[in-house]
Amino acid sequence: MKQLITILFIGLISFSVNAQDKKVAKIKFKTDTIDYGTIEKGSNGVRVFEFTNTGDAPLIISKVSSSCGCTIPKKPKDPILPGKTGEIEVKYDTNRVNPIRKTITVISNADTPTVALKIKGLVIDSSKESVLNKKNKSIVQQ
Repeated sequence: MKQLITILFIGLISFSVNAQDKKVAKIKFKTDTIDYGTIEKGSNGVRVFEFTNTGDAPLIISKVSSSCGCTIPKKPKDPILPGKTGEIEVKYDTNRVNPIRKTITVISNADTPTVALKIKGLVIDSSKESVLNKKNKSIVQQ
């Protein structure tokens, strides 16, 4: 019985030592939110999330998806080596006049396999007067 316990103990120690030697990719974004601010309808909707692989294994981004069809993310095709940087390009359809509040989900082999990125802002159409401005003008004229 003592031999069995000793063997199990040695096996457990060797397993934990091997687990510590495992190399892991780590993804670190410069920012997890991009603010478009207030932009004109039809303006450039492309923005870039920059990241670095701070781990010691190649980082493979397997999937990047958006919470809406109006936002198209583009992932890197090749693995990102340790210490190197990469980009996830996001294109928002700025022909939609409304507030922007979208989430981009990044799935990879990193120690944190799922990361949520956010974009926000407001798309306006300055060629059309707002209902509030029209209402204020009619009040002033009376």
